[in-house]
Amino acid sequence: MKPLIHQLLMKHWGFAKFRPMQEDIILSVLDRNDTLALLPTGGGKSICFQIPAIALGGVCLVITPLIALMKDQVSNLKSRNIPARALFSGMSYREEEIAINDAINGRINFLYISPERIQTQRFRNILHEIPVKLIAVDEAHCISQWGYDFRPPYLKIATLRDFFPNTPFLALTATATPEVVIDIQEKLEFSKKNVFSKSFERTNLTYFVVNEEDKLNRLLRILKKNPGSGIIYVRNRRKTAETAHFLYTKGINASFYHAGLERSVRDQRQELWTKGKIEIMVSTNAFGMGIDKSNVRIVVHLDIPDCIEAYFQEAGRAGRDEKNANAILLWEQADILNAKTNFLNSFPEPSFIKNVYIALGNYLNIAIGCGQNESYDFDLITFSKQYNFKPLIAYKSLAILEREGLILQGSQQKATSKLLFKMKRNDLYLFQLEHTKLDVLIRLLLRLYGGLFSDFVSINERDIARHAKISEKALQQLLTKLHKMSVVEYLPRSGKAQIIFVTERLSEKDIPITAENYYNRKKTAQKRLNAIVHYITSSTRCRSELLLEYFGEKAGQRCGKCDVCLTRNDIQLSKLEFDQIIEKLKDLLRERALPLTEILEQFEKIPAEDCLRALQWLLNKEKVKQNFQLEYYWV
Repeated sequence: MKPLIHQLLMKHWGFAKFRPMQEDIILSVLDRNDTLALLPTGGGKSICFQIPAIALGGVCLVITPLIALMKDQVSNLKSRNIPARALFSGMSYREEEIAINDAINGRINFLYISPERIQTQRFRNILHEIPVKLIAVDEAHCISQWGYDFRPPYLKIATLRDFFPNTPFLALTATATPEVVIDIQEKLEFSKKNVFSKSFERTNLTYFVVNEEDKLNRLLRILKKNPGSGIIYVRNRRKTAETAHFLYTKGINASFYHAGLERSVRDQRQELWTKGKIEIMVSTNAFGMGIDKSNVRIVVHLDIPDCIEAYFQEAGRAGRDEKNANAILLWEQADILNAKTNFLNSFPEPSFIKNVYIALGNYLNIAIGCGQNESYDFDLITFSKQYNFKPLIAYKSLAILEREGLILQGSQQKATSKLLFKMKRNDLYLFQLEHTKLDVLIRLLLRLYGGLFSDFVSINERDIARHAKISEKALQQLLTKLHKMSVVEYLPRSGKAQIIFVTERLSEKDIPITAENYYNRKKTAQKRLNAIVHYITSSTRCRSELLLEYFGEKAGQRCGKCDVCLTRNDIQLSKLEFDQIIEKLKDLLRERALPLTEILEQFEKIPAEDCLRALQWLLNKEKVKQNFQLEYYWV
């Protein structure tokens, strides 16, 4: 198999050799072993399932939680002449039918689905007809309640073993603590433990944490000192536009990106940034997933991320070309207070969550016992106003109801209109002869868009109307007419958010708020918050060491480049000398406050100057302070 996988790598990806660990993972899968691949961001996880899937033949079922990621990967595979499809909420019945038929008939190598799809009866009914040879579980940490993005539908993935008992599972993730690694394998029912883990250490990436109140001007100075491609992460959509505008007025080639922008705008900005025509992208965490850009020189966080896992993944988008890059986090005390408020908002009281569910059923006019698998247009702001909810708290409540498996939230799934020609070419030709007024439009559509006879194609009514020299409204009427005449299937964009009731509407007494999805999750979220706050406020431990320790990996030595290491370097002590002095000072001053003379007496074999340098460093870092008697104590 080795020659084959190297041929596939060269043929479809143009690479002469694999990255570290990729070949071992691929060979494990080809030996039909259940496998967990733990590779940091930029480690090339996709190739680890794409190449063995092609080598095995049949269909690879890829389970991933993000629709945007599905679309990006399907598009990427098609660009390499590898047939792939995706099934996601918001598709029409006909679109789903085409994708499923292609899978059943072996016309595709990859079928991307969300974990929620596994629970639908329609999908389960046809599963046995699909020649599945590999099941790839992306973002596998979502299956663990200890993971930072736990999603209950992931727990249903193991039921696929009932349909494909001899098919290997490949689980992939970039961020998993030791307990999550164990949990993933248990939840996916691995026959034996089998983990391939690449070190989380990024020797080319330098981490800095800076306490700064004037963040925008500090950011400007940072970017001027660090030219090249970069990403600036902020917490909300409004801030993306404001920050990008500030940078642009100061001469920085910046734009902004968030999930609320039109898909076409997001695609255009992403493409311009990827090609280097936009240097700096200011974004929410919606930007970055699936983006293959190796020469990002800097990632800056202007707000505290939700957890170490999220920070590590986002910061890790810098320096994928293995050249030196920087990850910088700017913070002030108010950010910690905001982070704690966000944590509390993420877990509304159970009684409030139940009230939101009841109000949702009433808002959508769903009777108790009805609504299962039905999709409804939904506007969060209107809903919140009608029932006097704070929109953010209502949104967080809906997220918990989604984790309970009661609903699904979809945001503007039909952001673009789609078109498919139903009529065969010969019949269409006769139709054009008989309908000369529609002939001009049909020829224009065929000239502007390819593949209209085999698949739904995204169209832009404004562009078509401009070419046809008619109004957009008139064009929509003509397309609707062609739809009614069974010439095409026309799916106009709705642009509205959707709520799907996964189960029938429940009565108040039957609404579940389980320990697994609420109480346990709240407890682990609190631990993650504490960890990110500790990382930010720590001033005595190497940043890289702290990150590696969080993921259960022991650092060989401090990086020597981060903000903490640079200040340690200034005191001109070796790592061994510094660590010995610091540890002894900590033991002494935790026990009781001491005057300087007594401290120095405890360090007879160490030069007083070295001890004083270390003590001054601790004072500067506010780990040691003095009382009114001028005695030193550990904070």
